[in-house]
Amino acid sequence: MTTLKVISDVVCPWCYIGKHRLDQALALLPEHNIEVQWLPFELNPNLPIDGMPREDYCVRKFGSLENAQRIYGNVAAHANADGLAINLEKIAITPNTKRAHRLIWYASQQQLGDAVVDNLFGAYFVNGEDISNIECLAKLGAAAGLEEAQVNSFLHSDRGTQETRVLTEASYDSGVQGVPAFMWGDLWLFAGAQSPETIALVLEKQLEK
Repeated sequence: MTTLKVISDVVCPWCYIGKHRLDQALALLPEHNIEVQWLPFELNPNLPIDGMPREDYCVRKFGSLENAQRIYGNVAAHANADGLAINLEKIAITPNTKRAHRLIWYASQQQLGDAVVDNLFGAYFVNGEDISNIECLAKLGAAAGLEEAQVNSFLHSDRGTQETRVLTEASYDSGVQGVPAFMWGDLWLFAGAQSPETIALVLEKQLEK
């Protein structure tokens, strides 16, 4: 089994699109024997732990709602072109993603990291859910196959906090400035939401080695 490391943040729309394209690429390699490992990156590490109102965030980050709508409109167009649902207008809270990354870490210990990542992206970008909320996260974990009560207990504790922090800092220290970013072992492959065909070609070349 070979590990493909994907450094991403669950509020990054290009990571959402990139996950979709990666899944398509892996489908083009039916006997790939590749395990995907999701590693944390925080686009907004200084947000309050419970997030902040979306409009306030957009004004602070982009200067105005109009600028934000123009930028996100471009992203939505790419998602729609891929046949990927995205409803940015439903998002009321821009979350701090520390808890979500801890959930991914926890789920990965039970080989359910990929399913949890899917659920987080869908909850945020399709349904506009607050993925900084522990109860929301517990339900998303349960939908992926985890025990909801155990996830709730985990998120109310500090378990996984140090481990996730170390992984996040490793992503920063490795020089990652934009996500998604893809690594093959310790080898950098590419960054950004490349096409499924491009991803499949790069992975195929690595498998041949």
